[in-house]
Amino acid sequence: MAFSCSCRRRNVEPLDLDRLFIDLRKEQLAQRGKMAKNTFNNLRKTIGLNGVVLYAEGDDVVYREAFGWRDLTRMNDSIRVDDQFQLASVSKMFTAEAVMLLHAQGKLDYDDALSKYLPEFPYPGITIRNLLTHRSGLSRYETLADEHWPDRTVPLSNEAMVGLYRQYHPEPYNQPDVTFHYSNINYALLANVVERVSGQPFEDFVREQVFEPIGMHRTYVYSLRGVASLKTFVDTEVQGHDLLKNGARRAQEDYLNGVMGDKMVYSTVDDLFKYANALDHRQLLPDSLQREAFLPGSPEWKRGENYGFGWRMHENHPGAVYHYGWWKGYRSFFVRDTTLHRTLIILTNTDNGALGEPLWDFIGDTTVKLPEACPNKNLQSVLDH
Repeated sequence: MAFSCSCRRRNVEPLDLDRLFIDLRKEQLAQRGKMAKNTFNNLRKTIGLNGVVLYAEGDDVVYREAFGWRDLTRMNDSIRVDDQFQLASVSKMFTAEAVMLLHAQGKLDYDDALSKYLPEFPYPGITIRNLLTHRSGLSRYETLADEHWPDRTVPLSNEAMVGLYRQYHPEPYNQPDVTFHYSNINYALLANVVERVSGQPFEDFVREQVFEPIGMHRTYVYSLRGVASLKTFVDTEVQGHDLLKNGARRAQEDYLNGVMGDKMVYSTVDDLFKYANALDHRQLLPDSLQREAFLPGSPEWKRGENYGFGWRMHENHPGAVYHYGWWKGYRSFFVRDTTLHRTLIILTNTDNGALGEPLWDFIGDTTVKLPEACPNKNLQSVLDH
């Protein structure tokens, strides 16, 4: 016995998979944005966070906020989200990138001896790689200069710094490539190498080869080249401050500010996020070369921390590469979680900054996890099969 059905097939709207993904992502980004707002409003209340914060999930900026004052001694001019701050040691990632670009151009090898480029530097056996990974064993140039630089109203240059090592030959901490020992001298010397190899002033090479190609138009290397006598303060809108018991004090210009490579880049959170995206999308170097910046340079180091080319890493934060910075009234924090695809940038103009476990707790929180991006056409192809 046969049966027939006279009912018509109902028209069903096709499932828009892209729309579902976008709506879900939008909702979860909003939740992460609220979490960021609560976290950094709390840091403003508890430690006096004074600066700018940018937090991103993938390519999406979900939180961007400014707190406090440009000049804490007057408190009449609020910080703006596009203000420029001294990055301090976060500057090292740009020095490393400059060296990596020269390597990509075939102009130097990481295992070249430093003496190939600075034959007057009186310490044999140090390689470019040793400098990049803080394995040179050299002692601090700051201590050497404090002991022997005759006039602190005159800036110390990178070349003059090398001259101090030639003249006084301080004892190194270790022989080259024995152990990891973080020291600013390594990246200051790399700035000298960039100049010798490129034939350009360090600040010009970094601007032309790193900042300008990716649109970092509000970023520069602060230079005292040719300055005979220091001013009282750095000429910048956002002043650095030391927080003392009796209040904030503007950090004065310093003769060590004449040394570049280890510090002295000024930038904004937006420009730094452009840099993070440029690394993710390999705009400056191909992946085969860029990835070496994020590999531990001291595999035998057993104390939890390690260092690649201009980036720190720590066993307590797997998947994260980061750098802190502190110098003369500024603190900075730049972390990229490559597992969760998160970027957090904090620039402050006080010496207490906003560093510590609350930031790592926020970055690593997975109570709100975003869906993986998957274009409709690719997902539909999988469903069809």
